[in-house]
Amino acid sequence: MSKLDLEWLAVFDEVYKTGSVSKAADRLGIAQAAASTMLNKLREHFDDRLFARTAQGMQPTPYAQRLCGHVREVLAQLEQARGSRAIFDPGEARRNFRICMTDISEVVLLPGLLDHLRRAAPGVHIETEIVSTDSGRRLEDGEVDLAVGFMPQLDAGFYQQTLFMQDFVCVVAQNHPRIGARLSRKRFEAEAHAVISSSGTGHAIVDKTLARLGITRNVVARLSSFLSVARIVARTELVVIVPRILGEVLVTQEPVKLLDAPFELPAYAVKQHWHERFHADAGNAWLRRTVAQLFGPQTGTALA
Repeated sequence: MSKLDLEWLAVFDEVYKTGSVSKAADRLGIAQAAASTMLNKLREHFDDRLFARTAQGMQPTPYAQRLCGHVREVLAQLEQARGSRAIFDPGEARRNFRICMTDISEVVLLPGLLDHLRRAAPGVHIETEIVSTDSGRRLEDGEVDLAVGFMPQLDAGFYQQTLFMQDFVCVVAQNHPRIGARLSRKRFEAEAHAVISSSGTGHAIVDKTLARLGITRNVVARLSSFLSVARIVARTELVVIVPRILGEVLVTQEPVKLLDAPFELPAYAVKQHWHERFHADAGNAWLRRTVAQLFGPQTGTALA
């Protein structure tokens, strides 16, 4: 067999993760032409195409799928060997981080993080993806560097850090014809509601709490995202329950108002999660410290 360069393996792993040679090169901080050359050398070394171009991007061949686990084991062992001796200089680093977060986090966290990185780490780029039931596996495989939000399904088996506690409020149109400065339980049950079903998050605790209290909702709309809530509520007579921090953003966008629910809703912890494979990675550790410093309880700033 021909000589195998370890840098080629990093290209293989990133192409496998991203489905793109250009994205792999960007994440590794190398030229696309260099990444293409390394991929071609890998193909020659293993006598297999490894990846085929499809409408969904560069997809692995069956041989590449079998090879992937071995490649990642080698890379993980090398990273572990470097451990804490690795140095990450945010002012000089060129690196892409992928963060899994809720759509709420994209509204209330991402702007502050990007603004900080623009000044402190101009060569660091952020890609986001919405949390899903597959997020745990993607963290474990290294396809995602960090997960931030309310994700109780990640509490077991992952490192985690609580950033702050959060609770819920009701959002209604500012000129709602039947709801004034307060919301009674009778009025809550009489009004029409919209609910948000975000895959992979823990906001189903609202439904569980209402069921336990014997409170019914006339649900006329089920939304896939929190991002459209403000406009929908402002133009209808619907009631929506959202995390308080999101509600505080919504009142700046549309003519809506926040009201406490007429019953007690649970508080919950917003956390950042990461896999043990990358606990000692200097870049990952820097990113976690940055998120904690920007949005942890000591700053008085919240995210969800």
